[in-house]
Amino acid sequence: MTRLAVSTEQLADRAHRAREAVLAMGASEHGTHVGGSLSAVDLLTVLYGAVLRVRPDEPDWAGRDWFVLSKGHAAAALYAVLAEHGYFPPEECRTYAQRHSRLAGHPLRRLPGVDFPTGSLGHGLSLAAGVALAAARTGRSNRAFVLLGDGELQEGSNWEAIMAAAQLGLDNLTALVDRNGWQISGRTEESVGLEPLADRWRSFGWSVVETDGHDLDALRSVFGALPAAPGRPTVVIARTTKGRGVPIFEDRKKSHYVRLTPRLHERALAGLRARRRNQA
Repeated sequence: MTRLAVSTEQLADRAHRAREAVLAMGASEHGTHVGGSLSAVDLLTVLYGAVLRVRPDEPDWAGRDWFVLSKGHAAAALYAVLAEHGYFPPEECRTYAQRHSRLAGHPLRRLPGVDFPTGSLGHGLSLAAGVALAAARTGRSNRAFVLLGDGELQEGSNWEAIMAAAQLGLDNLTALVDRNGWQISGRTEESVGLEPLADRWRSFGWSVVETDGHDLDALRSVFGALPAAPGRPTVVIARTTKGRGVPIFEDRKKSHYVRLTPRLHERALAGLRARRRNQA
């Protein structure tokens, strides 16, 4: 099932509602990874709204495209987007991190739409490459997509998977890098520098596309042209802003993990809604 008929305005509305849901999860008893979830919302919204061949009412459909959230700490964004696209009722997001909830701090397989439990950084790309390889070897049309954090690329296991995927010619594999420039300890470039990131991926045999990770039309165009080159996996390096949409959190280290007090939640929502009105 494809959803290319969905308008950009509809996607923008969904992304806004998903951001409100992320903030609500951040206002729960345990809080959540707000900044990295908000930076990923637009990527996930376009994927699920206009790209992935999926059936929310049949989440284990054999012909589906597979998605792996390698940056599993951004589970709140995934939950919000899955709910927005019909995998489960949006009201279930209110149960986030509660006892017996299907919505844990990191995604679990028991939730519809989650193909792999993730959260230990550096493993998601290998999982997605395995799915892509299995599809290629059996002649199936399934594609595999994986969302990586940029700080996560400091894990050496990623580069082993990058080499292997190129060697195997997995052009049904797409890696998305949420390039917001931050990790838990601070700026990525002040920890272990990643630049020139695009050139590094190219040198390992991947097709590279760089884009604005918050431009819904640009993302649709990029995803609609996959694979970028036959016989090669594609990486989309999406330039994003940590905390996107909420002025008090944007590009701020403090937004990495937040438990919003009622007052802070109200302030964050007000900023988000004002930004949406100004963009309308």
